[in-house]
Amino acid sequence: MRLSIERSALLKALSHVQSVVERRNTIPILSNVLLTAAGDGVKLTATDLDIEIAEMAPAQIDRAGATTTPAHTLFEFVRRLPEGQPVRLELSGEDSRLAVSAGKARLQLPVLPPGDFPSMPIDAAGHTFLIPPTELARLIDKTKFAISTEETRYYLNGIFIHAVAVNGEPMLRAVATDGHRLALADATAPEGSVGMPGVIVPRKTIQELRRLLEDATGDVEVAVSAQKIRFAVADAVLTSKLIDGSFPEYARVIPKANSRILKVDNRGFAQAVDRVSTVSAERSRSVKLALEAERVTLTVNNPDQGVATEDLPADYQSDALEIGFNSKFLKDVTDQIEGVEAQFEFADSGSPTLVRDPADGQALYVLMPLRV
Repeated sequence: MRLSIERSALLKALSHVQSVVERRNTIPILSNVLLTAAGDGVKLTATDLDIEIAEMAPAQIDRAGATTTPAHTLFEFVRRLPEGQPVRLELSGEDSRLAVSAGKARLQLPVLPPGDFPSMPIDAAGHTFLIPPTELARLIDKTKFAISTEETRYYLNGIFIHAVAVNGEPMLRAVATDGHRLALADATAPEGSVGMPGVIVPRKTIQELRRLLEDATGDVEVAVSAQKIRFAVADAVLTSKLIDGSFPEYARVIPKANSRILKVDNRGFAQAVDRVSTVSAERSRSVKLALEAERVTLTVNNPDQGVATEDLPADYQSDALEIGFNSKFLKDVTDQIEGVEAQFEFADSGSPTLVRDPADGQALYVLMPLRV
C-alpha cells in the first residue's frame, strides 16, 4: 500500500473515526484504525464492537492495499504536522511497519493484519429515510442532556427515537430521561419513517453522531433494523448497535393539567439560578422557588455555606407556591429555551413540573421537584 493525502483531509477523517476507539483495550486490533486504499481515496474505519465509523477521504493511490495501525498515535502525529503538508503512507511487503512521512517528519507505526479487523454489517433495514442534518441535530441537542448515566438502568442510557402522531400529523420524536427530568422534541416525520418502531440509540453513538453532523451539508440517510441503526453523513457512515431494552412509558409522567403558570425572562432566570446556587450543597444542589403574584423568589439555604436569595419579576397570577428543584437540572432546561421567555406549569410542590419554550412548540421538558 502506498498513497499520498492532504493533511487536512486525513486529519478530518481521523478525528471522526479515532474518537470511537477506547484508550484502553484488551483486544489489540480494537486500538487500530483500518486503512483501505483503492481507487481515488482511502477508507478509514474504527470500531469498539458496539459502534463503527467509516469515512472516505480523497487520496492519490499509488498502490492499493489495506492495513491497520494504532488510531490515536496516527491521529496525534498528523494533528501536529504543519498545515498544507501532504502526508505519505507506505507499507511494503518486507516491512512490518507503516511508514508515515510529511516533509522531514517520519513515523514508523506497528501494524496488524486487516483480516483480523472486525466488521459490523447492518441487518436488513426495516425503515430507511432522509432527514436534514439541522433537524437531526436539533432532536439530539434538545434531549441529550437528560440521558441517564446510571448503568443499572441501561435502557435509559440513550435517546428513544420513534414515530408518533401529533394532532393527526406524523412526527419523528426523540425522548430522553434519567428519572429526574425528561426532555422531548418532535420533528416532521420524514418520508419512510412513518410506522418506525421505537429504538434506543446509545449515549456514545449520540455523541459521535453529533460530531459528524457539525460538517454535514446534505441530508442524512438513516437506516433502522431490528438490532442496529446506520447514519450516512456526507463521506462518513456510522453504524451502531441499539440498546436492547424497553423504554418506559414516558407519556404517563408528562403533566396534562398543571394550572399554575409562571412566565419569566429566561436569561435573567438562568443567571439568577446560577448565582444563588453558588452556596448550594454539592449533593442536592437544591434551589427553592417561592411564587407569588408578579414575582418569583429564588432561595438556597446551606448551613455550611450561607444563604442566597434573589427576587425576579414574573408573570404569575395563581396561588402562592413553594417548590424546590436541582439547580443544575433547572440550568440544563433553561439552556434549551430559544425564546425570550420560559414557561413553567406547576400543579403542587410534590408533582412534576412542565416547562415549555413558547418559541418552540415542538419541544417540552419535565422536572421532578425536590423537598426543600
